Amino acid sequence: MDKLVYTAASGLKGHMAAQAAIANNMANASTIGFRADRVVFDQLSVKGPGLLARQPASEEVTDADRRPGTIQQTGRALDVAVTGDAWIAVQASDGQEAYTRRGDLSIAASGVLETGDGFPVIGSGGPITVPPAQKVTIGPDGSVAIIPIGAEAGAAPQVIDRIKLASVQGSDTVKGLDNLLHVRGGGALPTDLEAKLESGALEGSNVNLTQALVDMIENQRSYEVQANLIKEAKTMDESGASLMRLPS
Repeated sequence: MDKLVYTAASGLKGHMAAQAAIANNMANASTIGFRADRVVFDQLSVKGPGLLARQPASEEVTDADRRPGTIQQTGRALDVAVTGDAWIAVQASDGQEAYTRRGDLSIAASGVLETGDGFPVIGSGGPITVPPAQKVTIGPDGSVAIIPIGAEAGAAPQVIDRIKLASVQGSDTVKGLDNLLHVRGGGALPTDLEAKLESGALEGSNVNLTQALVDMIENQRSYEVQANLIKEAKTMDESGASLMRLPS
């Protein structure tokens, strides 16, 4: 009986994690560069006659859907969309290097180039700082160029740094609660010199709202099944206890 209750309780916990992930995906369906959360549940596999072994999967959000989102043209000079499998390197809240596909860049009051959610963009030597300029442009290779204030008309742009673009292919990376991709165990990925950016464009979220709604309905129904299982276990336990009572 205890095993039945434990199984049902584990199922409820897993479905609660799934519901949180689905709700987070739906809330970020319009967030630039967002990657949908994925939920993996514990699974049992047959290892031999009558033997079951638990797979080392988690029942919480463990990764993200890596498929790209739709690229939309904006015409804004500091908007960039990564083409291919590369990711933009940023400085996470803990100071470590992390990676994002969010390309709505802006220049903070301090001059630091940052993403729309406030993470500093990393260049060749750390976060990129843009000096006061008449115009700032970002090239296909990630090079950040400016026309300084007071420059003569027709002056050529000056490259001040290059955005670090890294490929996560073949690397052990995981999505964090900050919606950034991190190298598992720490560390940084090497620069992908072949990666390209599309200026004046943004990559949208890869969340499929229709599929998310279907997943939510299915998850709710599965949750109800697990809850009913606990009720049945209680009923069976009470019935068994009544049989054990001796007449007075």
